[in-house]
Amino acid sequence: MYATHTRDKFYLLRLQIIIILSLCSFVGLQGQNLNYDNLWDYDEQNVHYGFLIGIHSSDYRIKYNDDFVSPRMDSLHSIAPGKHFGFKLGFVVDFYVFQYLSFRITPTVAFYEYDLTYRYVDGQDDLLEFKDATMLEIPLLFKYKSARRGNSNMYLIAGPNFQFEAAGRGDGVRTRQKLELKNFNTTFDVGMGFDIFYELFKFTPEIRYSFGFRNLLPNTSNDFDAALSKLTTHNITAFITFEGGPTYLKRRKGKY
Repeated sequence: MYATHTRDKFYLLRLQIIIILSLCSFVGLQGQNLNYDNLWDYDEQNVHYGFLIGIHSSDYRIKYNDDFVSPRMDSLHSIAPGKHFGFKLGFVVDFYVFQYLSFRITPTVAFYEYDLTYRYVDGQDDLLEFKDATMLEIPLLFKYKSARRGNSNMYLIAGPNFQFEAAGRGDGVRTRQKLELKNFNTTFDVGMGFDIFYELFKFTPEIRYSFGFRNLLPNTSNDFDAALSKLTTHNITAFITFEGGPTYLKRRKGKY
């Protein structure tokens, strides 16, 4: 049953990626088919604003400690992280640095779900530890763009992402009934995408990986993290971003 469940999640993730890549190809072709350059003076504006929507798949990455192989944990077979889907909503503030480089701040509200399944070998039923979290994320990203060809260009993006749990549960809260984690996380994000220029706005599909490098386990231990030495987060997100053009329309009236 677990293997079937895992295959279903893998199929959904693969379908998500296929849909996004298909959308990128379709939109890119639409932009290239136009015989004139939209938003031709886009980079003359030093700051751009927009909004983004994202669908993500996330899970925990764990590392066992030495206690996991000790006799007192003989009944614990393994701890298996599950994969869950969620979504993100946010704003974009893009600062021009030079022709092919910009700096972006994208404050985002993200809705996550995580779980760990504790499997036993002594006849006990598997135990599922589930956690949902609403996070305020502040990615600080550098975006390096290729030269524009017609109405599109490709880019790479990377930078740190600071995440705060909106529920505000502090590290001082401790119980022995559930897994307790720190409420602040830091990740490194890296991705790629395409800028597609239309007459009134810029449309951007993007795939971004997020690798957590802060250990979220608290300083004090309970029964749920006694076998773990490290727990981090990992997710992949498919974004679509809209940035656009009121300033361009004003400039166009002055130049035509």
